[in-house]
Amino acid sequence: MDIHIIPCLKDNYAYIVENKKTKNACVIDPSEAEPVINFLKNNKLNLKYILNTHHHADHIGGNLELKKKFNSQILGFEKDKNRIPGIDIFLNDKQIWNFEGSDVLIEHVPGHTSAHIFYYFKNEESVFTGDTLFSFGCGRLFEGSYLEMVNSLKKIRSLPLKTKIFCGHEYTINNLKFCMELDKNNSELKEKYNQISKNIKNKLPSVPSTLGDEIRLNIFLKFDDLNFKKRIGLGDLNEVDFFKKIRDLKDNF
Repeated sequence: MDIHIIPCLKDNYAYIVENKKTKNACVIDPSEAEPVINFLKNNKLNLKYILNTHHHADHIGGNLELKKKFNSQILGFEKDKNRIPGIDIFLNDKQIWNFEGSDVLIEHVPGHTSAHIFYYFKNEESVFTGDTLFSFGCGRLFEGSYLEMVNSLKKIRSLPLKTKIFCGHEYTINNLKFCMELDKNNSELKEKYNQISKNIKNKLPSVPSTLGDEIRLNIFLKFDDLNFKKRIGLGDLNEVDFFKKIRDLKDNF
């Protein structure tokens, strides 16, 4: 399978997963239809499925137009069935869904929204995290609690270290600036910032990152790293209070 990154709107990403042999494809979180349609037409692909991580408009905006044009089926979490227009297939937590012979694990990861899920394509070692985990950041909390978000991030963090992270937005530069503000002496963060800055200037996406890099460098995954918390002066906080502190700081960054 090939994974194609489709820029949408101002800073969204949709993703097309293509079976190179059959030319069948699915798309994850199409915020708008036109760039997806253009890619499918140019590459002569058949869009069989539309996968949504959550119900926000900038992740489902292209659903109905794509469904009508390609006779595709729309998938989403069963608890979002009244919030994702045109949904055909209701997914459950920890379900294995199969696309073109590739097993896809669905996990419920509330926090950003109450019914957010991720899609982990096992053979491709790739996870589509929507707005739960970003490259060196995480999503804002609109409907879930801090505890729920910590537990959701733990689910993503438990995937294999070489897992590729495909997130919903191009927020990486700002996220790295925030990480460097708190973790001032981390030379690897500075190297990553310089590398990704060059990519962005050359109009290249910052995604995917790898889970290994995220665990090493993403401050939002360090809620249970006592040495790190001590190093930045927050060693007295428990997991949830630490996460709340840095999430609130990021909201005002």
